[in-house]
Amino acid sequence: MLKLYTNTNFLTETYRRQVFPLLFDLVFKQHQKLLEKYSIVSNVNDANIVVLPLDYAVFLKQREPFLALLKAANTAKLPIWIYTAGDYGFTNFIPNSYTFRLGGFDSKMDKNTYVLPSFINDPYASVLTQGFTVLKKTNTPNIGFVGHAQSGVLKYLKDYTNHLKYQFKRKCNKILADKQWFYPSSVKRANYLKRLAVNEDLETNFILRTKYRAGSQTIETQLETTQQFYDNLFNNAYTFCIRGVGNFSVRFYETLAVGRIPILLNTDCRLPLSNQIDWTKHCLIIDASSHITIADQILEYHNSLTASAFENIQRSNRNLWLNTLQRDAYFLEIYKQFKTKK
Repeated sequence: MLKLYTNTNFLTETYRRQVFPLLFDLVFKQHQKLLEKYSIVSNVNDANIVVLPLDYAVFLKQREPFLALLKAANTAKLPIWIYTAGDYGFTNFIPNSYTFRLGGFDSKMDKNTYVLPSFINDPYASVLTQGFTVLKKTNTPNIGFVGHAQSGVLKYLKDYTNHLKYQFKRKCNKILADKQWFYPSSVKRANYLKRLAVNEDLETNFILRTKYRAGSQTIETQLETTQQFYDNLFNNAYTFCIRGVGNFSVRFYETLAVGRIPILLNTDCRLPLSNQIDWTKHCLIIDASSHITIADQILEYHNSLTASAFENIQRSNRNLWLNTLQRDAYFLEIYKQFKTKK
């Protein structure tokens, strides 16, 4: 069992939304499988790991408790787990620390940075009531996408304005986040999808929105757009995935959960548990800078798969999400890795 020491005064309803995800599951959800592997101890001398209880940007403002935990970890010579939330995340330079974050740039993150999957509900538990089945391989790869993708000068300028606002807030220390270069994800997404849509060697089933979730404002329309989104994932073997505001794609994990094959545009991403998962066996990672077009990279990959391999990838992806990338499963994998570090 891994014994965690933290400041439990912050594990309350007041900070519920900012709590380190594992601590949330242990305290608020009391997840039985995780409680068999982790426990929270009241004495740092009994601990294996010190955990900052809240998102780093939030807990840093609690100056005395923050420094007290760092001192406790240093005195006991224990590693520190740090959670940094949000689209961007933040790189800290605290010695002997391990950072958990949603995204960031692989080339800029050290080996002690762990990428969290986007934790989503099982789509087969609520939306896709027909249950998981694999799709048979067809001669032409069928690619789906439903989501926000809008091109044009006005959209570009709007995104650039939002980027400048972010830069201003960051420089004024109003937000704690890593530096980001301008990346108009919606514009780029629309342009890539349009190129694929005109290729006669591909079967594309794209629904492009001009607003997130089609601007849904009622429960009924939210349910409708969610159903449409997951039906598109289910009915297409491949789904095109590209980063959003932050350098990660929620759609990537939604595709895996449905048991389909993500086509991920590589933007210097780091994927979860990359030290143990061979991601090339679960998705097609596209290099947009290659002299080979994106369409040709997709066709080459699709044609390289036998019918049985094509079906096996779908099963493997569904199992990967169930057994490794769901919230509890992910932290059970983290337990295995840190258990060996003791």
